Amino acid sequence: MTSLIKKVIGTAKAPKAIGPYSQAVLVDKTIYISGQVGRDPASGQLVPGGVVEETKQALNNIGEVLKAANCNFTNVVKTTVLLADINDFGTVNEVYQQYFKSNFPARAAYQVSALPMGARVEIEAVAVTGPLTTALP
Repeated sequence: MTSLIKKVIGTAKAPKAIGPYSQAVLVDKTIYISGQVGRDPASGQLVPGGVVEETKQALNNIGEVLKAANCNFTNVVKTTVLLADINDFGTVNEVYQQYFKSNFPARAAYQVSALPMGARVEIEAVAVTGPLTTALP
């Protein structure tokens, strides 16, 4: 039986991990992107401006990891959104739609009691590599 290859994906254009994990891992054609909060890659600190700016930065960080894997947001098939306050759900959706414009990935969203660094939002993603064709429903 042929074994699958596990490859760690990383980029200096997204924040370094703050624990024992990788920015992303590629197995076969699937990329598992670790949760990203709104950390500025240069300073390592959360961006100011609340949930809107943190959401933009978290998605920008995901975008940089996707680029490092020769992918983009159209390759994303699943996301998980963690919110410090579920009342931010609509606001996060407004920002989210600027990155995912059609053929939206599957998604789950949860309110959690706390996020790393006091973040308001954390987003993780699963993507697939290679060209994708969207089938009509």
